[in-house]
Amino acid sequence: MKKLFAALAWTVLTAPVWAASKTVTLSVPTMDCPVCPITVKKALTKVPGVSQTEVNFDQRLVTVTFDDSRTSIEALTRATKDAGYPSKMTGNTK
Repeated sequence: MKKLFAALAWTVLTAPVWAASKTVTLSVPTMDCPVCPITVKKALTKVPGVSQTEVNFDQRLVTVTFDDSRTSIEALTRATKDAGYPSKMTGNTK
C-alpha cells in the first residue's frame, strides 16, 4: 500500500513536467493603433496555460508560448477575437 501511495504521489508531483510547452505565432491584422497590442496581450495572458506573449506591432504578429495540456490554439484565437482582434495561426507550432 505504501508503494502504491508513493507511486501515486510521484505521478501527481511530476505531472507538470510532462506537459509540453508550445509556441505559436498568430497574425492579428486588425491591430492598427499603439494601444491594440496592449489589449491583445492582456487578453492572451488571461488564457490559462499561457506563459509568455510577445507582440510585434509593426508586423501585426503575436508569439504565444503556452502549455498545450491546459489550452489550445483555438482558445488563443478565441481570446483575441473576443477582445475585438480576430487572429489566425501563421506557420507551424514549436
